[in-house]
Amino acid sequence: MNKRDFPFRLYLVTDEAACLGRDFFWVLEQALKGGVDLVQIREKSLSLTDFMDKALRAKAICSQYNVPLIVNDNWQVAKAIQADGLHIGQSDAGIQEAKLLIGPGIPVGLSLETMDDLEDESAKEAWYFGVSPVFRTPTKQDTRSEWGLEGLQRLRSATSIPLVAIGNVKEDNTQSIINAGADAIAVVSGICSAPDPAKAAENFRNQIEKAV
Repeated sequence: MNKRDFPFRLYLVTDEAACLGRDFFWVLEQALKGGVDLVQIREKSLSLTDFMDKALRAKAICSQYNVPLIVNDNWQVAKAIQADGLHIGQSDAGIQEAKLLIGPGIPVGLSLETMDDLEDESAKEAWYFGVSPVFRTPTKQDTRSEWGLEGLQRLRSATSIPLVAIGNVKEDNTQSIINAGADAIAVVSGICSAPDPAKAAENFRNQIEKAV
């Protein structure tokens, strides 16, 4: 996959806890049925072996729907399962180091927390930018600030790299986020915790398409 090839609109970030005790893989497949077209698997607490096993099974499900799977913050898992991408944050290894570790075939997405992060020369190598958080969320307290719609607009005018907005993204603010310049929205609990994950994903897709 070419790192500049980014046709995706609805990006699911998985969260086992947000599935509220339901089977993780059932939630994932329902989300795919509803229209998710890119998935990031995020596991902070699993062992390397368990993460790899879970990612392999998730990749097999995603492949049935022709949806790419990105691994969050673990180049070893991404490389071992031949993931479709790797996502790293500002506190992780830099893009150049990640590319050396993972090899040339797997593109790397990068979280941006402030406009200053854009000044890092290696940021230009990103497949996409995760704009984090577009709106502050109570579940993530370690962020420096929130972008807001105006910040997202400034970032859009400063770069041609695809932008994925994450952080308190809801159905009722999706259109404004897309209209402010995001190429895609990233959703966690809005899909994983929904009573009907497929319907929730479909609703998000509908909001995205209304903004276009």
